[in-house]
Amino acid sequence: MADEFTIPPAASPGDRVAVVAPSSGAAAHHRDVLTLGLDRLGDVFDLEPVVYPTARQSDAFLRDRPRTRAADVHAAFRDPDISAVFATIGGDDQLRVLKHLDPDVLRANPTRFFGMSDNTNLALSLWNQGLVSFYGGQILNQIATPGFLPKYTERYLRRALFEESIGEIEPAEQWTDDVVDWGAEDYADQEPEYEANDGWRWHGDRPVEGRLWGGCLTILRWQLAANRYLPDAAALDGEILALETSEQLPSADRVRWTLQAMGERGLLERFDGVLVGRPQSRHRFDDRSDDGRTEYRRDQRDAVRSMLDRYNPAATAVFDLDFGHTNPTVPVPIGGQVEMDPATETIQFP
Repeated sequence: MADEFTIPPAASPGDRVAVVAPSSGAAAHHRDVLTLGLDRLGDVFDLEPVVYPTARQSDAFLRDRPRTRAADVHAAFRDPDISAVFATIGGDDQLRVLKHLDPDVLRANPTRFFGMSDNTNLALSLWNQGLVSFYGGQILNQIATPGFLPKYTERYLRRALFEESIGEIEPAEQWTDDVVDWGAEDYADQEPEYEANDGWRWHGDRPVEGRLWGGCLTILRWQLAANRYLPDAAALDGEILALETSEQLPSADRVRWTLQAMGERGLLERFDGVLVGRPQSRHRFDDRSDDGRTEYRRDQRDAVRSMLDRYNPAATAVFDLDFGHTNPTVPVPIGGQVEMDPATETIQFP
């Protein structure tokens, strides 16, 4: 496990960037969405996307080949002409890829990686090697949003790509978790329903700073169960935990149970602060009312607070941040330093 961390070199406009599928093969089944994401990398960010073989392979092909997915990651990191690596999408079995990753290759070729959800696995593997990665900037569900690329996403993704730090972040003015149809012929023209953002919610009054660790709560639960890739608990002392929940819409009880397991394991008490992404509250098979969605988000906040009160009452937490499974997003740096100040209600990535 790393004692010191490296922020991989920034990209520059005109650079080549890799597009890989270290998790599922959804991009192969939604080629129009992938094409929209690739076009935006070029048109909006002036980058030249290089599509690696896994990004065009089916889910059935990739599921049987975790070693192949690891090989694409290695190839992208090794290529001296590649200045950033983007995951197409998440999935549910990237945990199987980790044993095929070569830590020496990753350490010797620090490259900015962008991905979220199941890509929490790769982000935490990079954390173990002392490399900062970015939880966000995923191709299908964040860069290739239908209708338009939110200016908020563009602003912070530019910083994550081209600058040494993201700096201070602010709440987005609007957000959405509207369910869009990736298979629709008019995908690019769909207009998700955005709603006003009523801001962050703070818990605790102590200013804290530390290095960010975490990601999707579902993946953290699987990491706990596998117990092969977690850092030593002491390595998390004084750090900041990042949490967000997936499109599977886990219940507040499931959130509480996972944090309870982290508490009983002696992990939850280690963190000085917690950044919690706004939970997605819509699903194509779960048509909740607006009141039901509001209640769902409130119950998740209460579940996290209850476990912090039990295991880590001194921790400072911020809820409803713009990272995770809603849009727009900040690609928060896993392994990067973060400062949280409840008095000024500011969050800074120096």
